[in-house]
This record gives sequence, C-alpha cells and structure tokens, in this order.
Amino acid sequence: MNPHDRTLLDAAARGDEDAVRAALAAGAAVDARDDSLRTALLLAVLGDHTGAAGALLDAGADPDAADSRAQTPWLACGVTGGVRMMRLLLAAGPDLRKPNRFGGTALIPAAERGHTGYVRAVLAETAIEVDHVNRLGWTALLEAVILGDGGPRHAETVALLLAAGADPALADHEGVTAYEHAVRRGFEGIARLLRDAPAPGREAGR
Repeated sequence: MNPHDRTLLDAAARGDEDAVRAALAAGAAVDARDDSLRTALLLAVLGDHTGAAGALLDAGADPDAADSRAQTPWLACGVTGGVRMMRLLLAAGPDLRKPNRFGGTALIPAAERGHTGYVRAVLAETAIEVDHVNRLGWTALLEAVILGDGGPRHAETVALLLAAGADPALADHEGVTAYEHAVRRGFEGIARLLRDAPAPGREAGR
C-alpha cells in the first residue's frame, strides 16, 4: 500500500482532519482502502468524525464505496445515527436504494437502534423508502419492534415511521405484523401506537 494511503486511512479513523488533508495533498488516493476494503470515508463515518469526513467529501470521496461486508459510508451512517454526518453524505448524492448485506436501506438499522434524530431527519430530508423490505422480511417498522427494547426511543421511532406513512399491516415472512410482535413482547405503548395507526393514505378517524 502507498504509505500516503495508509496515513490517510489512519488519520480518517482517528478523526484528524488536518492529517487527512495533508495526506491527500501528499498524493493519497481519496478512496484508498484497507484490508477489509474500507475507505477512509467509511472509517471516518464509523467514528462519526465529521471534520475528516467533510475533508474527504470535498476531495470527491465516494459515499457508496462498499467494503467486504457491503457496508458503505451512507449505510454506515444509519448504524451510527449521526445526523450531521447524514447531511454531509447526503450532499454527495448517495444511492438511497443501495442495500446492505441484509438487503436493507440505511433507515432499517437506524430504526432498529432507535436513532430517533437520524430517523426523523432521513425521513424528512430524503426520499428513502419507508416500507423497504430486507432479506429477513423486515421493514424499518418491524425491526424497530422486533429488535428494539420497547422503550421511549423505539416508541418515538415507531411514531415517526407511522407519521411518514409506514404500513403497520405489513407482516414478516411468517405473517406476523409489527403490532403482533409488540403484543408478544409486552410493548404496550408501541402496541397502542400500531393498533391505532390509520392505514397509509387514510386520515385517523376516517
């Protein structure tokens, strides 16, 4: 590996914006990769290092460059939940439909983790598909219930998804809906949200 590339990757991973810019100026490839095919931008995103990420994006880093596990900077931001990072990456024009290794979009892991700020922002500021189904048969709404803890963050996530038009009637591969999962797990507040949600395209009470 070019030593400047290694310097760039190390600087991005620790969030050293000045060192990132210096490595680029010295000739490092902006999309240089480590042994796991992670680019400097992906390393910066995983650490939520917005300064380093901004420097890389200014130099033309690819928000859709995938590593050996099909993780991209844009998809990784759904895992970390950084709203400022999301907006930096969004300005670079990422592919909102490019899937992760589970066949899901960035919204799904964000919902799973209860990243309410990210979920709110990505729903409001992008055209990301709210009811995208991954290879497990789960939407963001299903993951928020199945893999969530039933607490306030996941309740808010469910409410945000419903407000954005998520269909509570969509079931998993076994025919179980998010409401039924919530009941089974004892998530009473979330179950009420799902039970009382109007069908997409219909106003409550109609």
